Amino acid sequence: MSDRRTLQRALVALFGIAAGFAGSTVYAGQGMLPLSAPRMTMPVAVFGSDDRTAPPPSLQPYQEALGLLFNIRSRTVCSAFCVADGMIATAAHCIYRAGGAAVAPKLADFWFARSYDTAKDYARIAGFNIGAASQNVLAGSTTLNLSPPIDATRDWALVRLSRPICSKSKFDIVAMPPDEIVKQSQQKKLFQLAYHRDFKQWRVAYSRPCSSARSFDAADWPAIAADFTLPETLVLHTCDTGGASSGSPLLIETPQGPKVVGINVGTYVHSKLLMRDGKITQRLKPEPVANTGVASSAFADRFKDFVSARVLMTAAEIRDLQRRLAEAGDYAGPADGTYGPTLRAAIEAYEKRSNLRVTGVASDALLKQLQQSGSSKR
Repeated sequence: MSDRRTLQRALVALFGIAAGFAGSTVYAGQGMLPLSAPRMTMPVAVFGSDDRTAPPPSLQPYQEALGLLFNIRSRTVCSAFCVADGMIATAAHCIYRAGGAAVAPKLADFWFARSYDTAKDYARIAGFNIGAASQNVLAGSTTLNLSPPIDATRDWALVRLSRPICSKSKFDIVAMPPDEIVKQSQQKKLFQLAYHRDFKQWRVAYSRPCSSARSFDAADWPAIAADFTLPETLVLHTCDTGGASSGSPLLIETPQGPKVVGINVGTYVHSKLLMRDGKITQRLKPEPVANTGVASSAFADRFKDFVSARVLMTAAEIRDLQRRLAEAGDYAGPADGTYGPTLRAAIEAYEKRSNLRVTGVASDALLKQLQQSGSSKR
């Protein structure tokens, strides 16, 4: 896959079939699609008329910060965007799948194509070639529920890249809670940039005006909140979207340029069933309530820690970290030199118990602290 022409031919084949998925569940992601799913010919969630257009000239510099995150082997594609010189943000389900998928895509098989419709600047996940990709991805969760309690607010991921292809353009993240996002939308400042499968052959789509609210005609906030895990960081919006828009930024206008206030991750739909004698007799077409996003307030602090950390890259370093966390009583897994959910949970437990900022990052600073702590006990 190192040959640029081979990669681009594979992308043509992949992007010709990739789309969002919407089914009879209460929540649908908009990015990843298994080959067995039906082909989508309509936008995933357009509310009323389709307001998607090409971005205005004023946003041209920021289009350089948007791209496509794809995996040819698993036949999946999502939007993603630059947040640091060598880091992107996207939806977690774009990387790990969701809904109890048996096999997650291999992290080493992912590519990010910055400014896919113009620059086509490619990079992979840092450490892909040495078995260290896993510690270079920080996500709200690696396993996501698509039925209540829905994990939309954990559906975020930060990804370190193999090279700093985002140095030309990137988005700033501001930690804005959903209530403030609603206020910004009322002032017509909320918008979205994303790649959509059904929009002008993978050119960037500009969605505006976007509204955000807590209650909708189809469901009020108490009923909605009961369906979601951590609803306090849930963003409900009506930016018009299409397949592969999961992982795209929700933005507000500021005097300093657009700022990220959330990540678009899916569509919240109500499924209607006809019952008779306690049995389902007919499934009616799901009714979209709103598109969903996770507010930047859910991950802004994690981003600051992750972007400044020196992540451990070798198996030997990870094994040392595992052994020392085991000695501290926080890790019960094998010392196998791999970073996964068990090790991340152990790191978070140790950080919390030690009154440190909870990051879950396998960092050099954490290892040194554990080494010093171990030496002081001898």
